[in-house]
Amino acid sequence: MARRLCTPKEVEFYFQSLYDKKGEKNLYLHTNINCNRSSWVQGCEPGWACSVGSGPVPIDGNKEKIPPRTSTCRRCCEGFFCPRGLTCMLPCPLGSYCPRATANFTTGLCDPYKYQITPNTTGCGGADTWADFGTTEDMFCPAGYYCPTPTKKRPCTHGHYCRLGSTTEEKCIIKRFCDDNTKNESTAILGACLVGGLFVLLVIIYNCSGQFLTIREKRKARSRENAIQLARQQIKAHEGWKAAKQLARKHVSGMQSHISRTFSRSRRSFRQQPDGLQEAPLFMGQELSDSAAFSAGGTHEISEVNPSVAVDLSSDGGIVAGKDRAAPKGKHRSTNTQIFKYAYGEIEKEKVRQEENKNLTFTGVVAMVTEQQREITRPLLKVEFKHLTLSLGKKKLLRSINGELWPGRVTAVMGPSGAGKTTFLNAVTGKVAGYKVSGSVLVNGRHDNIRSYKKIIGFVPQDDVVHGNLTVEENLWFSAKCRLSATASHRHKVLTVERVIDSLDLQGVRSSLVGTVEKRGISGGQRKRVNVGIEMVMEPSLLILDEPTSGLDSSSSQLLLRALRHEALEGVNVCAVVHQPSYTLYNMFDDLILLAKGGFIVYNGPVKTVEDHFRTLGIHVPERVNPPDHYIDILEGIVKPESGINAKHLPLHWMLCNGYEVPNDMQDELKAMGEQRTYIGSSHGSTPHCLPQVRHAFAVERDRIEQHLSKPKDLSSRRTPGVISQYKYYLGRVTKQRLREARLLSVDFLILGLAGICLGTIAKLSDPTFGMPGYIYTIIAVSLLCKIAALRSFSLERLQYWRERESGMSSLAYFLARDTIDHFSTVVKPIVYLSMFYYFNNPRSSIADNYIVLLALVYCVTGIGYTFAICFNPGSAQLCSALIPVVLTLLSTQKNTPEFLKRLTYAKWALEGFIIVNAKRYPGVWLITRCGLLFNSRFDIHHYRLCILVLFMYGLFFRIVAFAALILLKKR
Repeated sequence: MARRLCTPKEVEFYFQSLYDKKGEKNLYLHTNINCNRSSWVQGCEPGWACSVGSGPVPIDGNKEKIPPRTSTCRRCCEGFFCPRGLTCMLPCPLGSYCPRATANFTTGLCDPYKYQITPNTTGCGGADTWADFGTTEDMFCPAGYYCPTPTKKRPCTHGHYCRLGSTTEEKCIIKRFCDDNTKNESTAILGACLVGGLFVLLVIIYNCSGQFLTIREKRKARSRENAIQLARQQIKAHEGWKAAKQLARKHVSGMQSHISRTFSRSRRSFRQQPDGLQEAPLFMGQELSDSAAFSAGGTHEISEVNPSVAVDLSSDGGIVAGKDRAAPKGKHRSTNTQIFKYAYGEIEKEKVRQEENKNLTFTGVVAMVTEQQREITRPLLKVEFKHLTLSLGKKKLLRSINGELWPGRVTAVMGPSGAGKTTFLNAVTGKVAGYKVSGSVLVNGRHDNIRSYKKIIGFVPQDDVVHGNLTVEENLWFSAKCRLSATASHRHKVLTVERVIDSLDLQGVRSSLVGTVEKRGISGGQRKRVNVGIEMVMEPSLLILDEPTSGLDSSSSQLLLRALRHEALEGVNVCAVVHQPSYTLYNMFDDLILLAKGGFIVYNGPVKTVEDHFRTLGIHVPERVNPPDHYIDILEGIVKPESGINAKHLPLHWMLCNGYEVPNDMQDELKAMGEQRTYIGSSHGSTPHCLPQVRHAFAVERDRIEQHLSKPKDLSSRRTPGVISQYKYYLGRVTKQRLREARLLSVDFLILGLAGICLGTIAKLSDPTFGMPGYIYTIIAVSLLCKIAALRSFSLERLQYWRERESGMSSLAYFLARDTIDHFSTVVKPIVYLSMFYYFNNPRSSIADNYIVLLALVYCVTGIGYTFAICFNPGSAQLCSALIPVVLTLLSTQKNTPEFLKRLTYAKWALEGFIIVNAKRYPGVWLITRCGLLFNSRFDIHHYRLCILVLFMYGLFFRIVAFAALILLKKR
């Protein structure tokens, strides 16, 4: 028997001869040394095999050569098969059933096989072929039976099922649905139960997604209300004690005079009056005790002994101001109620202090400001701009802007439409990428890059760029946690956020969602105030606002500007673009920058002197006309000045009035204005200093170029939370957003489940194709749905990301947090899809094997979706997400596609992984012939692991590409 077994070379010859290079089946094997046109021994017939002769058996000998087999030809043994054109025996692998053939003289065939009876013989041989499944299924263990060896066949017992080629019987999940000789388990009932369970789960998620956050907010709201009540009780008690103290002082002063008169009398008069002798000591003792008590209160601190309220009063009846009191020790030290009590107590003290300071004299105001300056901990930023010119191509947006912004003052930037107000703010804050900038911007008199101070600079954009699926408080809290100093205590952060909410009058909507385009939230005015509050909570030193009052009514605008003035008292440099302010709002500003069309400056100085400046030019404001409206109408050309001055010459008047250099391209207008002599005289006076000016200008330009080419250093003296801390904050924010978007996520799960039901029902499992059609549809459907879902992670918050990145927040923390939360969907989506697809398609592979491949596929396509969302517009990204899965999957399944191109597509690796996990339950030789020749790959456990690894590497690679694109992303 050993001499009749095939050598490795003959095995390789057999499998390579079954199919040609195009994958088509050959009817006959290629010719060899034993079976050719001139020599055809009996062993070449199907079911027969010959021996190698009397020499040594070449099984372990020369493997590169087919040995001659021409003697001792016999029937193929049971459990082996002998194909046509090969004179040796091959063992039937597990999962097959290879009995000895019996001759059927009626049909002339060898049952149960399909080859004819060998001529000149008395019977049939063994099996003729096994791997050619397309010809017959009789070589496999039939369905309903299992074959522990290729020569034994046993029926499947009750409660079990046996598929084609089974070596053991599998238990049914529901035993009573599996009778004897069951071919396949019916999982439709189990699939229906899973569909019902999934539907109930989605309904729960859809209706109860916001309850988790609501419960937490209610707890904080109760603590906040308790703190507000305690703070109000504290202020009420303070007012009562203050009134009582003043009354007591008046009473003590009167009693002191009465006591002096009493002691001046003679003591004999007291002895002569026995009644007075009994009453006077009591009265005097009472007065003395009261006097001592109140006199002691005049030099020391009086506190009310109350279980819930503790009030600190100074010697003059005011509230004690100074450093924060230490938090009470004990188990209630860090409770929300204690923290809110501290915050609202400080806020109420500030309100009382403001009320007391309304009627102060000039000396009192100076003392108050001096005291506040001692308490200021923010660095002061004075911004100067000299000859600032900004151009885009040949068009100049700003021209020779000179001026300064002072800390502690509120500056208004006004001008007609198209004057470059927003461009001016961007130029001052250094947000002018892609523009040509000349001139200089100085910070505290130094030529530092203003981007070095971005951690203490707040910029409020014109559009309300806020997170609509977060509440007002959550938006403010996130900005405070990420942008305040890392050393700031939690009590200080709570105080800062609560102070901003109170000053902007957002108490009533603090727990309301801001709202999106699809879902309405707070009003437009409240949204505008939230937009400003996001920058106020980070305690900036320079606060730039682009039209913060647009869309607000008069009262809301005054409320907002009052909050900005309070920030200015803290030493903040506030500059805001204002559009058509009312007269009351206009007078609340300290300074004014008035711009004309073309980017020229017309006035820069205090608001109180603007009318004097224009009055010298012959421009008077009519009665009952708002001054800024009148000036803007003149600059627009709507109103002509009574003095006859040309509105185009107003920038020249300002330059000449302040001694600024007039640009060369405005010389003609200067001549027309009749001021040529004055300008020429001033120019001649500066001629001897021309060379030093050129050197200075060259040095300034060199420093500016170096600042733009090099990364700006951090000069803000504020250490904000690092990447890990910001990652934690981003993680909490994204978690809240996902919980509020749970309904959208449940719709994604529902669509995936429906896709699994449809594809599992339509693409039924076929043993010859290893379920390939169903897996092809699976790759297309899962890729498309998961990519489109991944687009929402970055496409919807591009404006918010730009704002946060410009403020100095970490892009790495932002990306990692969103990707981390998306891992939940990456893990759950394969389960949702397979729970439907598996029980309606019923493949041979286990659900765990399919889950691993599908998990790697979802991870891969999610990374591709990130790249599309960041690199393309939403419309283009959706189009790519819909087309690319179909195109790549079709390319990976076409025979004429180049192999290197197939290896570049993720669909090829996913399809091979699915087929391997499904085909490993089939006999091994069939796997080699049907799959190995189809894909030209090794289909074993190592190749399966390679497919999983490649998919995960693709996902990681595309995430790196997406993050790089996020860093290089520029605002359009």
